[in-house]
Amino acid sequence: MLKRRLNRVLPPPPGCALSLCVRYLRGAWTANILWYLKHQPRRFSELRGDLPGISSKVLAQRLRRLEEDGLVARLRARSSPVSIEYSLTDLGLDIQPALAVLVIVGEKIKRRSLS
Repeated sequence: MLKRRLNRVLPPPPGCALSLCVRYLRGAWTANILWYLKHQPRRFSELRGDLPGISSKVLAQRLRRLEEDGLVARLRARSSPVSIEYSLTDLGLDIQPALAVLVIVGEKIKRRSLS
Protein backbone atom coordinates (compact mmCIF):
# COMPACT_ATOMS: atom_id res chain seq x y z
CA MET A 1 0.00 0.00 0.00
CA LEU A 2 1.29 3.46 -0.87
CA LYS A 3 2.13 5.79 1.94
CA ARG A 4 -0.17 8.82 2.08
CA ARG A 5 1.78 11.98 1.39
CA LEU A 6 1.25 15.08 3.49
CA ASN A 7 -0.31 18.05 1.75
CA ARG A 8 2.14 20.94 1.91
CA VAL A 9 -0.54 23.49 1.07
CA LEU A 10 -2.18 24.90 4.15
CA PRO A 11 -5.97 24.73 4.21
CA PRO A 12 -7.67 28.07 3.70
CA PRO A 13 -8.32 29.91 6.95
CA PRO A 14 -11.91 30.34 8.13
CA GLY A 15 -13.45 33.20 6.19
CA CYS A 16 -10.95 32.67 3.37
CA ALA A 17 -11.14 35.42 0.73
CA LEU A 18 -11.08 32.89 -2.12
CA SER A 19 -13.98 30.90 -0.68
CA LEU A 20 -15.91 34.10 -0.06
CA CYS A 21 -15.42 35.33 -3.63
CA VAL A 22 -16.40 31.98 -5.14
CA ARG A 23 -19.55 32.00 -2.97
CA TYR A 24 -20.61 35.22 -4.72
CA LEU A 25 -20.30 33.49 -8.10
CA ARG A 26 -22.24 30.37 -7.11
CA GLY A 27 -25.16 29.13 -9.12
CA ALA A 28 -25.80 28.59 -12.78
CA TRP A 29 -25.98 31.78 -14.84
CA THR A 30 -24.50 34.07 -12.17
CA ALA A 31 -21.19 34.65 -13.96
CA ASN A 32 -23.03 35.04 -17.28
CA ILE A 33 -25.33 37.73 -15.86
CA LEU A 34 -22.35 39.64 -14.47
CA TRP A 35 -20.60 39.29 -17.84
CA TYR A 36 -23.49 40.79 -19.79
CA LEU A 37 -23.80 43.71 -17.38
CA LYS A 38 -20.16 44.75 -17.70
CA HIS A 39 -20.58 47.40 -20.42
CA GLN A 40 -23.97 48.95 -19.74
CA PRO A 41 -27.14 48.59 -17.69
CA ARG A 42 -29.60 46.02 -19.04
CA ARG A 43 -33.32 45.55 -18.58
CA PHE A 44 -34.73 42.19 -17.53
CA SER A 45 -35.98 41.40 -21.04
CA GLU A 46 -32.59 42.32 -22.52
CA LEU A 47 -30.84 39.92 -20.17
CA ARG A 48 -33.35 37.21 -21.12
CA GLY A 49 -32.34 37.81 -24.74
CA ASP A 50 -28.65 37.65 -23.84
CA LEU A 51 -29.18 34.34 -22.03
CA PRO A 52 -31.67 32.35 -24.13
CA GLY A 53 -31.51 29.21 -21.97
CA ILE A 54 -32.45 30.89 -18.68
CA SER A 55 -36.00 30.93 -17.34
CA SER A 56 -37.60 34.13 -16.06
CA LYS A 57 -37.84 32.60 -12.59
CA VAL A 58 -34.13 31.74 -12.39
CA LEU A 59 -33.08 35.12 -13.83
CA ALA A 60 -35.21 36.93 -11.25
CA GLN A 61 -33.75 34.79 -8.44
CA ARG A 62 -30.16 35.38 -9.58
CA LEU A 63 -30.67 39.13 -10.00
CA ARG A 64 -32.26 39.35 -6.55
CA ARG A 65 -29.35 37.46 -4.96
CA LEU A 66 -26.75 39.52 -6.85
CA GLU A 67 -28.47 42.66 -5.60
CA GLU A 68 -28.48 41.34 -2.01
CA ASP A 69 -24.79 40.46 -2.33
CA GLY A 70 -24.00 44.00 -3.50
CA LEU A 71 -22.81 43.08 -7.00
CA VAL A 72 -25.78 44.43 -8.95
CA ALA A 73 -27.87 47.57 -8.51
CA ARG A 74 -31.55 47.67 -9.48
CA LEU A 75 -32.51 51.04 -10.93
CA ARG A 76 -36.11 52.08 -11.49
CA ALA A 77 -36.24 54.46 -14.44
CA ARG A 78 -38.78 57.28 -14.36
CA SER A 79 -40.71 56.31 -17.42
CA SER A 80 -44.09 55.11 -18.45
CA PRO A 81 -44.37 52.19 -18.43
CA VAL A 82 -42.01 51.70 -15.50
CA SER A 83 -38.65 50.31 -16.57
CA ILE A 84 -36.19 48.50 -14.31
CA GLU A 85 -32.52 48.41 -15.24
CA TYR A 86 -29.77 46.36 -13.66
CA SER A 87 -26.18 47.54 -13.53
CA LEU A 88 -22.98 46.51 -11.83
CA THR A 89 -21.92 48.09 -8.57
CA ASP A 90 -18.27 48.85 -7.89
CA LEU A 91 -17.93 45.36 -6.39
CA GLY A 92 -19.52 43.86 -9.50
CA LEU A 93 -17.00 45.76 -11.63
CA ASP A 94 -14.17 44.48 -9.43
CA ILE A 95 -15.11 40.87 -10.30
CA GLN A 96 -14.85 41.48 -14.05
CA PRO A 97 -11.07 40.78 -14.33
CA ALA A 98 -11.61 37.40 -12.64
CA LEU A 99 -14.39 36.57 -15.10
CA ALA A 100 -12.15 37.58 -18.01
CA VAL A 101 -9.49 35.12 -16.81
CA LEU A 102 -12.13 32.38 -16.52
CA VAL A 103 -13.11 33.05 -20.15
CA ILE A 104 -9.46 32.70 -21.24
CA VAL A 105 -9.12 29.39 -19.40
CA GLY A 106 -12.47 28.25 -20.82
CA GLU A 107 -11.23 28.96 -24.35
CA LYS A 108 -8.13 26.84 -23.67
CA ILE A 109 -10.31 24.02 -22.39
CA LYS A 110 -12.53 24.24 -25.49
CA ARG A 111 -9.52 24.08 -27.82
CA ARG A 112 -8.10 21.15 -25.89
CA SER A 113 -11.34 19.19 -26.06
CA LEU A 114 -11.67 19.83 -29.80
CA SER A 115 -8.23 18.44 -30.58
